[in-house]
Amino acid sequence: MARLPRLTIPGYPHHVIQRGNNRQPIFVDSADREHMLALLAEYAQTFKVAIHAYVLMDNHIHLLATPETADGLPSLMQAVGRRYVRYFTDRHGRTGTLWEGRYRSTVIETERYLLACMVYIDLNPVRAGLVVQARDHPWSSHGHYIGQRSDKRITPHPLWWTLGNTPFAREAAYAEMVHAGIGAGPTTALTDATLRGWALGSEGFVKDLQKLTARRTAPMRPGRPPGRAVSPE
Repeated sequence: MARLPRLTIPGYPHHVIQRGNNRQPIFVDSADREHMLALLAEYAQTFKVAIHAYVLMDNHIHLLATPETADGLPSLMQAVGRRYVRYFTDRHGRTGTLWEGRYRSTVIETERYLLACMVYIDLNPVRAGLVVQARDHPWSSHGHYIGQRSDKRITPHPLWWTLGNTPFAREAAYAEMVHAGIGAGPTTALTDATLRGWALGSEGFVKDLQKLTARRTAPMRPGRPPGRAVSPE
């Protein structure tokens, strides 16, 4: 069966995962991570992609981003991927494939999943046992959203501003959301939808999204295709 193209729709938030080949490390030290962040910032501006959240893990990265154009996100990921591989190969004298194939992504329903996806991204280092609290991981956007530091790479989504009327109120509200977590259900849904490439949201959201693209937004239901006659026994 032919591989489906990625589901990419401008104006909607996308959750993106890019993994290292065979789960091998893609970062050796802080210089590698800084270089990755610099590339993301450069090409996000070039291809008009708003980065709402990110986390750099040892062997993969997560992004939450909204592209302005249909080819913005693919162009961003391709450019960053190629530039980083050249940098990593030259700096560390390695050979072989760095990435585990193409990046994985999904379109998510803003009202239902955007803030949950931000929390999911911020809690990755905690789930992996790298830190006790999300605020202890320096390579994510979490510090920006709780007032720990200012990150010029970040463009807050409009939904973020609804968390409070002042910066302190928004930061406190978001910190509490991360402290509370999102539970196993949303965590599994975000992971599965991203790895499989299906839209994530309510039934109405997925149906409305389908009107904007020729690419399927959800897997086909099991059984015979609709409208096909059943042959008599």
